[in-house]
Amino acid sequence: MGRNIYLDYAATTPVRPQVRDAMAGYLSAEFGNPSSIHSYGRGARVALETARRRLLEALGVSVGQLIFTGSGSEADNLAVLGFARRQRDGCVVRSSIEHKAVMEATRALEAAGYDVRVAPVDRRGVLDVTALSRLLPTDARPTLVSVMWANNETGVIQPVEQVAALCRERKARFHSDAIQAFGKLPLGLDQLDIDLLSVSAHKLGGPKGIGALLVRGDIELEPLIYGGGQEGGLRAGTENVAGIVGFAEAATLAVAGLADEAPTQLALRERLEAGLQAALPEIVVNGGDAPERLPNVLNISVPDLDIEGLLTSLDLEGICVSSGSACTTGSMEPSHVIKAMGREGDHARNTLRLSVGWGTRAAEIEYLLEKLPKLVQRVREPKTSS
Repeated sequence: MGRNIYLDYAATTPVRPQVRDAMAGYLSAEFGNPSSIHSYGRGARVALETARRRLLEALGVSVGQLIFTGSGSEADNLAVLGFARRQRDGCVVRSSIEHKAVMEATRALEAAGYDVRVAPVDRRGVLDVTALSRLLPTDARPTLVSVMWANNETGVIQPVEQVAALCRERKARFHSDAIQAFGKLPLGLDQLDIDLLSVSAHKLGGPKGIGALLVRGDIELEPLIYGGGQEGGLRAGTENVAGIVGFAEAATLAVAGLADEAPTQLALRERLEAGLQAALPEIVVNGGDAPERLPNVLNISVPDLDIEGLLTSLDLEGICVSSGSACTTGSMEPSHVIKAMGREGDHARNTLRLSVGWGTRAAEIEYLLEKLPKLVQRVREPKTSS
């Protein structure tokens, strides 16, 4: 194999060295429980609250409550289910391309008889805001709208400013899954009426197993986990102090480096996209005609091949990429995101997601551009001759 090239930063990222250093003490000598009143506990509490303030600063938020969770998926579930369980006569409206965490949470609500509505996207993968407006209840029922900031498969950025304005006008609450966007885009949250925002550490150079939900205004949520009343009573359980410290450090670094890293990653993605289109003119760039995409994500459909065979061949060459989302436990089913964009068959099934990050080098892009077209041809040959 000879080398390892990781182009799956949208799935997870390597932990930045500075983050490992920040966490180290809380995995050894500074092991206290933040709820304890002795010196070890007080030290852990100071670290926890300092990290909370740093993360709020990285988010650019002057007012808001930050609830730490065990993952981004838990943060999404706390937003959606927490709202619905408190507002039992309410309505939840989501987009058709939401992350599985939101999609499956709303499916569970719908199965229990809750009013759930799904807003479509166009062929570019962009939310149809007019359709969303028509789906909002016309009565005074409590309503939550859940629209992700940027899609985890295509990288297409959604019109969150328009959605926030619509929700304000219609007196609906707005939740956005910003897990892919945070650290890749300037969010400007103090200028947006977003009530709930989900984020996760391991998408921006932090550790796995720690996420957060930003809660603003007077919105009320029902906890998913009951116990000792940690996190303002919304998420019981001893806090993951090391993970939270790592999250704050990773977020601070990502936001501080945004002006340099975003253009670098965009240049890498554009070189990757142009090179693949030149070598494989039959590919389709999913979301390529959208007004805005994340700088680091490229999603392509490759016709007439066994996508699992291609992924295996790439892995044998030391190249790590994904087919669609990595959050579907290895499933090779057609992407619900690509299908929501009006694509079927091979187009929805044969997708590759390639995503760069803080550790990606230009030479790695060139290596993939050398290998991928040859591997596509090799994987196709048995199918062509059969």
